[in-house]
Amino acid sequence: MWEGKKVVVGVTGSIAAFKACELVSRLTQAGAEVHVVLTRAATNLVAPATFRELSRHPVCVDLFAELAGRPVAHVSLAEAADVVVVAPATANVLGKVAAGVADDFLTTTIIATRAPVLFAPAMNVRMWQNPVVQANVERLKGVGYHFVGPATGWLACGETGEGRLAPVEEILTAAGRLLKAADLAGRRVLITAGPTREPLDPVRFISNRSSGRMGYALAEAARRRGAEVELVSGPVALAPPPGVRVTQVETAGEMRQATLELAAAADAVVLAAAVADYRPAEPAPHKLKRTADEAVVRLVANPDIAREVGSARRPGQVLVGFAAETEDLLRNAEAKRRAKGLDLIVANLVGMAGSGFDAETNSVIILGPEGPVAELEQRPKSEVAERIWDAVVERWTGGENLGRAT
Repeated sequence: MWEGKKVVVGVTGSIAAFKACELVSRLTQAGAEVHVVLTRAATNLVAPATFRELSRHPVCVDLFAELAGRPVAHVSLAEAADVVVVAPATANVLGKVAAGVADDFLTTTIIATRAPVLFAPAMNVRMWQNPVVQANVERLKGVGYHFVGPATGWLACGETGEGRLAPVEEILTAAGRLLKAADLAGRRVLITAGPTREPLDPVRFISNRSSGRMGYALAEAARRRGAEVELVSGPVALAPPPGVRVTQVETAGEMRQATLELAAAADAVVLAAAVADYRPAEPAPHKLKRTADEAVVRLVANPDIAREVGSARRPGQVLVGFAAETEDLLRNAEAKRRAKGLDLIVANLVGMAGSGFDAETNSVIILGPEGPVAELEQRPKSEVAERIWDAVVERWTGGENLGRAT
């Protein structure tokens, strides 16, 4: 995968800068052409000569320095790069790029490149949790930058918490995914996301805690990997991913109609929405008034969208569902996969911190007919999305079981 690829590794002034030595060494050994860019602060922690020897290329620090054969060096590197990896990434560099500031070799290269950029943050836990830093991270994600980590553990300042540089192996894996060929190119995929709202009256409704983040991460990842993406979304507070066609719905009935209309033409359908199981049988036409100490609402079942999609599947189509459970995770998820005719089901225990509804991260097990396909401990939903698409692609390349979920 790395043979002949041009990788720019940016190293900033975090104490974790020494770990970038292993990253550069691993990339070089794997056959990549590695060019290291250091900020001035990083040179106080690791000498440029170290990275020069590990990468076998000159190290870039000075914005106005000339590299042999590379006029306007920072622009030349930006144009040549297949991927840019910033490890470690400090709060300072995240803030600069988020604000469009390009005042040194690294930030200028990042802003000038069209290659995917992966940030691996490393900083004190309070710095990472600072609302300004988190706003910068969200802004960067929103315009297409990628993140891996940070990890949780002992920090150089003596504290324990989130802020450690992600393990080198995880950084390599995340960067490798960005290098992948557009393995969904020519494919049309349909994703459902978010909650549904079932009205009690004109101002009240039954819903759930789904934020839509998982479905939107799936849509963004599929688009980046070359797919034509349709997203059917319940009410969420998320911006539509660039390049994705979005159909906004509110009720389970509306989601069913939109999903069935679009599913017939999709090569893969990923049902990530948290559809309400029941709806009020008789929504009131006017706002209900409080007239007694008790109120009884009769509920009726909503249509089972996953089962309908599964029963109408066409050959070669891959179907993926989700199972949010509070107990007996694997048994309940596998029963749901079989009952609805799904190829894969993404199972996760809800109610745990950092997992499931309304969280930035998730911990899941992906199940197929043969059993667990992947077990992912708590990690960003963007990474979970990538692994789900990996599993879908593996179903296509496996071929023999397509269209015959067992």
